[in-house]
Amino acid sequence: MVHFDLFQDIVERTGGDIYLGVVGPVRTGKSTFIRKFMEKVVLPNIEDQNELQRARDELPQGSGGRTIMTTEPKFIPDEAIELTLMENINMRVRFVDCVGYTVEGALGYEDEGSPRMVSTPWFEHDIPFEEAAEIGTRKVITDHSTIGIVVTTDGSITELNREGYVDAEERVISELKEIGKPFVVLLNSTNPESEDALLLRDELVGKYKVPVIPINCLELQESDIDLIVEEILYEFPVREVNVNLPNWLEVLEDEHWLRENFNEAIKENMAEVSRLRDVEAMVEKIKEYAFVGETVIEKLELGTGEATVRIEPQEQLFDQVVTEICGKEITDKADLLKTLIEFSHAKAEYDKVSEALEQVKNTGYGIVPPLLEEMTLDEPEIIRQGGRFGVRLRASAPSLHIIKVNVKSEFTPIVGSEKQSEELVNFLTEEFEENPRKLWGSNIFGKSLYDVVQDGIANKLGNIPPNAQEKLQNTLEKIINEGSGGLIAIIL
Repeated sequence: MVHFDLFQDIVERTGGDIYLGVVGPVRTGKSTFIRKFMEKVVLPNIEDQNELQRARDELPQGSGGRTIMTTEPKFIPDEAIELTLMENINMRVRFVDCVGYTVEGALGYEDEGSPRMVSTPWFEHDIPFEEAAEIGTRKVITDHSTIGIVVTTDGSITELNREGYVDAEERVISELKEIGKPFVVLLNSTNPESEDALLLRDELVGKYKVPVIPINCLELQESDIDLIVEEILYEFPVREVNVNLPNWLEVLEDEHWLRENFNEAIKENMAEVSRLRDVEAMVEKIKEYAFVGETVIEKLELGTGEATVRIEPQEQLFDQVVTEICGKEITDKADLLKTLIEFSHAKAEYDKVSEALEQVKNTGYGIVPPLLEEMTLDEPEIIRQGGRFGVRLRASAPSLHIIKVNVKSEFTPIVGSEKQSEELVNFLTEEFEENPRKLWGSNIFGKSLYDVVQDGIANKLGNIPPNAQEKLQNTLEKIINEGSGGLIAIIL
């Protein structure tokens, strides 16, 4: 029994118009395939008896031997038949039986030594057989078909050798590739399961890079039809490929090395995906990357052309990335949990001062207001003002005041002569122009410039003695609590 759910997918991809253009060399079994397909799928589902009889009458006839039977392109049936398969699969079906490309040894495409003239639906006058094959193939596939079927053979079905079919086979497949419609190749053989037939199939797949299905057109089975329809579906264009990555990978910045590696791998391989069949090949290539772990196709909708692929990194990469971010080695869940607790406390403290730090960057002065839990409430006391009484409530709380102070450091090496000083200046200037950051690593008397400047800054930061620090604190406290806006500073 034919699996009609595959036809549901075909209906979705073609909009319900299943028009199959059957092309290929002459004497390969094209007409036989059409007749058997119609008998298996189409005729049993035609309810109108008149339409059924008309379709039967229009079935093409085939025969053995070398003589060409199809001498002009035919629409089978002449008008597309509307079918309802099961309850919800509605489609219109029609075949186009093309004039085949000529094959050496075949009879019937010459008439008394001259090219045989045949009629076509596209010209009012007859044209040579060979021209009808070429023009017909292009017009049928381009204008009258949603799907292409190329029928070739291993040479076992007629008295013609396999070698005689090769040139015509190459021409028609090249033509269909240029047109771009989805198509498959049927390898007609009296023994499609034989070792020779299977070896030839593999050879043709490697040569043409298209699906090749060995069948016996004269004994076409329902399983053959299922396979043909499924292979055709895989030849339709991909409409959308969704790639699912782990959530932890997606939160990394785009510039992170692991995220960049994944983005590059996906972009590089996605460029080669055009057909649904290519999705599987893409997945296999992505698996080859050293940083990629499990990669699977989670969903492949033949009817809509949508695919969903899930890609996982190698398991150890999570620990590696966490170690890089934390700045300390994470070997197990205990290490991770301990680090998260530490970072949680650190973040809570940072959140208290983050706004003040932003103020410092903008204005040079930032304030961290006290939290409720930091406030201390003194015992209420009764006060008297003249003849009236009241209650005094006092509260105190620590506030942080962050002040930006630009610390200057100066380094004045005495190197000797004026010429030596000029050489040092030129050297430092060149370093600065090439790479200002590199200048910090320049060696000055056995120490890097960074170390020299850092030592100078550290010395200056220690210039405020404890008693001066206390006086600054008291002064600031007095200004805040007593509201004095004036300040006179005398530095001795």
